[in-house]
Amino acid sequence: MNDAAPAPTPAPAPRRRARVRAPELIGKGGWLNTGGKDLTLADFRGRVLILDFWTFCCINCLHVLDELRELEEKHRDTVVIVGVHSPKFVHEADHAAVVDAVERYEVHHPVLDDPELATWKQYAVRAWPTLVVIDPEGYVVAQHAGEGHAHAIERLVEELEAEHEAKGTLRRGEGPYVAPEPVATDLRFPGKALLLPSGNFLVSDSTRHQLVELAPDGETVVRRVGSGSRGFTAESFSEPQGLALLPDGRVVVADTVNHALRTFDPVTGAVETVAGTGRQWWQGSPTSGPAMEVDLSSPWDVAWWQGKVWIAMAGVHQLWTWDPETAAVAVAAGTTNEGLVDGPVAEAWFAQPSGLAAAGDRLWIADSETSALRYVQAPADGSAGGSADGYAIVTAVGSGLFDFGHRDGDAAQALLQHPLGVTALPDGSVAVCDTYNHALRRYDPATGQVSTLATDLREPSDAVLVDDDIVVVESARHRLTRLHLPEEAVRVDAVAHRTRRAATEVAPGTLRLDVVFQAPAGQKLDTRYGPSTRLLVSSTPPELLLGGEGQGTDLFRELELNPEVAEGVLHVSAMAASCDDDPANEYPACHVHQQDWGVPVRLVPDAATRLPLVLAGLDAE
Repeated sequence: MNDAAPAPTPAPAPRRRARVRAPELIGKGGWLNTGGKDLTLADFRGRVLILDFWTFCCINCLHVLDELRELEEKHRDTVVIVGVHSPKFVHEADHAAVVDAVERYEVHHPVLDDPELATWKQYAVRAWPTLVVIDPEGYVVAQHAGEGHAHAIERLVEELEAEHEAKGTLRRGEGPYVAPEPVATDLRFPGKALLLPSGNFLVSDSTRHQLVELAPDGETVVRRVGSGSRGFTAESFSEPQGLALLPDGRVVVADTVNHALRTFDPVTGAVETVAGTGRQWWQGSPTSGPAMEVDLSSPWDVAWWQGKVWIAMAGVHQLWTWDPETAAVAVAAGTTNEGLVDGPVAEAWFAQPSGLAAAGDRLWIADSETSALRYVQAPADGSAGGSADGYAIVTAVGSGLFDFGHRDGDAAQALLQHPLGVTALPDGSVAVCDTYNHALRRYDPATGQVSTLATDLREPSDAVLVDDDIVVVESARHRLTRLHLPEEAVRVDAVAHRTRRAATEVAPGTLRLDVVFQAPAGQKLDTRYGPSTRLLVSSTPPELLLGGEGQGTDLFRELELNPEVAEGVLHVSAMAASCDDDPANEYPACHVHQQDWGVPVRLVPDAATRLPLVLAGLDAE
């Protein structure tokens, strides 16, 4: 035994970081929220710059916007966040639509509109959302894909502040954000609407965080519900969306950014929370139980069907239910994987389900990111008794994450573009708010045909029936629009699109997939209960992969690509859990990092044999 006093532990040396010069910021659409000034990287010298590559259709991007609000406020004199808007859908390349989205989601920092993905390509971004951190001297020091990284970025920001304060290269002061002039309208980007028994309309006025009751004319304001400020109190909502009437006369509200369900009593005016904790659901959290104890994730719409409230849980690509009798919530359909897979509800994949409509033994679904109309089919004999047994998911229109457009005709080849709403019609057909096509579409199950009922709407997001009329929520025109249901469909020129991202060229045969993850400073992988990482790989078409598909715990995989398949999409889902590395803390804070990628690939001889996807950190190879 050595009784000598232990040598003092030396102070840790500053971490060495890769030095990668940040490319210039280029976007054909120009700058928003800067008072008309064009910015360059030189304008951010001396500040910590965070680039947020986002697109306004993406629910994960909206989650990240919310995650960054606190960091943005706390470090406002040293940090500048710049949103780089990088479109997936054709509509998202429309500059006016980007302007609307920046206001709709209360983006309070400069935004570069990059419709041609020029800056996306310069920074080798592969997923929405992606965050890139640039130090005050203009070097890229970290990249994070997906959500759940705010804590790691804040730690890095604090390190960069200390480092560059000491070097004299940190410049404090006000950032370049200039707020746009507010516009006075009764509604501002309304989301969903409901016809009340009184004949009035109830509308979720999403950007103003309120519910608004309108008279039967759809214009006269009767009352407003909520303070108008973002919050989670009896007087406040946060970007509410879906509305559904309960049998007892109350209205259930999808309080989207509060990750909660609320009820509103039109008689008393009372607002009550009935499901959700206000926290966002993460992998590993409970998926059923007492409604007030289970986290939810961006509930976007609600519908009363089969004796329960069904929830379009856009944030995790699932359907959930809330039972008012038992005060419990549970997953009803979906695996949390993003895509289009039909079959038994427990095996189905969705992509941001955003609209619901009950009609007999079917619950219709607007599955926005797959540009699809789908439905839950209840057992014909009702034998399931409310359980998941016998329920199935069926796609009526749509083929996947990357094909969209405006094409009528047979449902097998018809195309939609990011629909957000669906409404059951009296004749058994359904109307679809085809949001990014600015159109109202119709699908007739009896004939299998898709037609167009109306065009020249502006981002329609919901519709309700009133006698022989249909009242459409024109979200980007900030109003309700009453249309008479036409007997004949409107004729339009058919168009078809694929996602704007260029395919990655890879060699046929063996492809090394590396998901790059570096635990944030002061953290380590959480292995207390087994592996802390997960990797799931599949492909479209399935024949693209001869080997390597499926789930595992390593963040690397040897894939075998079929040389007979010229191109396709690799679907990669990765998760890593890290915890504070402090042996003295019995209950360290832990964080989940996760992202889904859909990587279009083209097989080319002698092309790359390695595909790196950065979850957190920088790719060293």
